Amino acid sequence: MGWFSKSTEEKKQNGLPWQLLTSIDQLKKAIENSAEKPVLLFKHSTRCSISSMALNGFQRNWTGTPEEIDIYYLDLLNHRDVSNAIESETGIPHQSPQVIVLKNKEVVYMATHSSIDARSALNSIKK
Repeated sequence: MGWFSKSTEEKKQNGLPWQLLTSIDQLKKAIENSAEKPVLLFKHSTRCSISSMALNGFQRNWTGTPEEIDIYYLDLLNHRDVSNAIESETGIPHQSPQVIVLKNKEVVYMATHSSIDARSALNSIKK
């Protein structure tokens, strides 16, 4: 079994309050909510070692708080439709792994693979 049980909507993993991103409606609400508080989307493939390394590195270096940003975890293998919707809603082509940060409904940070950096993602909302 993976990091999250299917019945869990929010899961603390390595101290991070991930929200599981499982539907297109939830994605649209997250984008809308980014007008009030920034949102980070982490697209992860559970079968990819590079994706696992990027996720582990991200979690080790993340210092953000739930008060300043909401963080969402997307399991690409189970929710490819949501990944496709992220691409159509943001205009950012699909990659895996990938981090996208939205603030005021606009993309302020995007990185893929070994370029994913928790500190840079967090700094993008402080500008």
